[in-house]
Amino acid sequence: MSGYAGWGAPPVNPAAKQIPLTCTGHTRPVVDLAFSGFVSTGDYFLISACKDSIPILRRGSTGDWCGSFQGHKGAVWSARISRDASLSVTGSADFTAKVWDNVTGTAVVTLDHSHVVRTVDFSEDGQYVLTGGKEQKLRIFDLQSPQRTTPIRVLEGNQNEIKCALLDSVHGLVFNGDGKELRVWDLRNSVQVSSRTFDHEVTSLRFSPDRQHIICASGKKVFFYNAISAALEKSVETSVELSSASMHPTNTMFVVGGANDLWVRVYDYASGVEREVYKGHHGPIHCVSYSPDGQLYATGSEDGTVRLWQTQPGTAYGLWQAQ
Repeated sequence: MSGYAGWGAPPVNPAAKQIPLTCTGHTRPVVDLAFSGFVSTGDYFLISACKDSIPILRRGSTGDWCGSFQGHKGAVWSARISRDASLSVTGSADFTAKVWDNVTGTAVVTLDHSHVVRTVDFSEDGQYVLTGGKEQKLRIFDLQSPQRTTPIRVLEGNQNEIKCALLDSVHGLVFNGDGKELRVWDLRNSVQVSSRTFDHEVTSLRFSPDRQHIICASGKKVFFYNAISAALEKSVETSVELSSASMHPTNTMFVVGGANDLWVRVYDYASGVEREVYKGHHGPIHCVSYSPDGQLYATGSEDGTVRLWQTQPGTAYGLWQAQ
């Protein structure tokens, strides 16, 4: 099926074929990826985390290689890039999280932990870093503090390895998956204020691009929560066991990757209908994310590649020519 200009509208080009761009460079499974916001030049960037221990920074609209971050000594499980694209943060099996200067490619801060770091996140302004992992603790670091390697908050009480977490420093909230639970923390007093329980493990947490919603994947369902009140606004059952889900900037559609599925799937948010299904990867899809302009989405796979897919196949954008 071809891409849609808007759900309910006719396809931009019904005959257009989805032609994904394949980004090589990794040698093992790609397990996480994230986009920056727009920079002053109008560009945006993409970072990918891989079990080969070397995160890669790319130009977001084309997938062109910008640099590889050398320094981790174990698999990199998580990666995020600051909104202004100046910094990246990665979490690794080498018991560290590292903050990188995206211009020089050097690690400017190393945050030591006592076990594997499975998830990292930036605050919206890039000042704070959130980490979580096998220690079952959440830590928040202030990168502008002279003691920036010492956490300013440590949240304890999780019962499982923390594989996904989000930081909202504006409203003083942290969200994390803890096995089959979604926990919500208030940073004013470092206590848990609520939780949600699911039938299956929470495999992915993402903010919507406007940061108004939390997109939570568990089992075959995607749950959409209000990011301020943590109230459930909608849930959609998909056709596959999910590894990741991401919302389009218009909040009209979302893309999912399956834990045991080679196909990338796009759903209509309002109706919950599966609208598009594409094959290209040769292994399960571990992570998905829309670009900040919504023109494309990226997928990372067990096959060691990142692929870029057009939201509206057949349009001229980046390296794609009009069909």
